[in-house]
Amino acid sequence: MEMKVGALGLVAIMLSLVASIANAGEGPAVWYKPNDKGVYYPSACSDGDEGIWVAGLSDTLWRGKAESCGKYYKVTCIGGENLAPHPCKPGTSVVVKIVDYCRPICYGDLNLSMDAFSQIADLTAGKVRVQYDPL
Repeated sequence: MEMKVGALGLVAIMLSLVASIANAGEGPAVWYKPNDKGVYYPSACSDGDEGIWVAGLSDTLWRGKAESCGKYYKVTCIGGENLAPHPCKPGTSVVVKIVDYCRPICYGDLNLSMDAFSQIADLTAGKVRVQYDPL
């Protein structure tokens, strides 16, 4: 009996891991500056100040205002997209709130605030490859 319970627990853990991996994505991320007052608004989701840990989604991830706004993603830099050597800050991740839509000219799946991008990568890289996990 104990063997069956242990095996079932292991299967449940494995299914949980598969589900979280299935929700994770990889793609390019870029960054944008705050306005003259140092805040990141107005945006597609809000006319108010949502803080500094924010991001916009490109068409790749945007599912409309109702479904996309207010979602949180854990973002981790996993490599460079440009010629900048070693742009990632090892062992770092950042959690961002989706507050904007990144128009079709967006060069990344995620358009991170300058503050969020600088937590995981060197700003001079401009564009990095990230793993993003919805929370």
